[in-house]
Amino acid sequence: MNTAHKLSITEQEYLDGEQNAEVKHELVDGQVYAMTGTTDDHNSISGNIYVAMHQQLRGQSCKPFIADVMVKAGTSIFYPDVMVICEADNADTSRVKHAPTVIVEVLSRSTRRTDITTKKTAYLNLPSLQEYLLVEQDKCEITVFRRSENWASTYYVIGDKITLDSIDVTLSVEDIYERVNNDDMQVFLAEKAT
Repeated sequence: MNTAHKLSITEQEYLDGEQNAEVKHELVDGQVYAMTGTTDDHNSISGNIYVAMHQQLRGQSCKPFIADVMVKAGTSIFYPDVMVICEADNADTSRVKHAPTVIVEVLSRSTRRTDITTKKTAYLNLPSLQEYLLVEQDKCEITVFRRSENWASTYYVIGDKITLDSIDVTLSVEDIYERVNNDDMQVFLAEKAT
């Protein structure tokens, strides 16, 4: 049986390639994977979370980042949808961060498996990480994993508020899904209008 071998690249080769790449890629254990494009709803969710965090973290040492800033997790480098940095990493002006306190990934059909397996495993092994959020795109449901709860999952739906104790930020599920066109949001808005 003939088995094809993938060639691994170094972290530096990956970073050099990303500087001029038209499409973003993630590095997973020496292998490079092109990222898929996002939807309007994906962008709205990421943007809503970033804006809420940015407003609540003004004047504090913690700083939110969105989309184009990478995080190194073990032997991999990812582009989280949103992350918050609170440690010395905050002063680093490079695009690769090493000590996030909070990471948010917005799930889609094409990224779901990676976000809930490969990325989750890598992220939860970061000593600095305190909270990891998986945000559904096609329904109003958010799963939060907290180090303080031994990484047990807590689920939130429309009408709930999520408190991120590690950065003292509270997010409304309704606000996270503002301008998102999924069935849950349409039902919620219709009920709210009556």
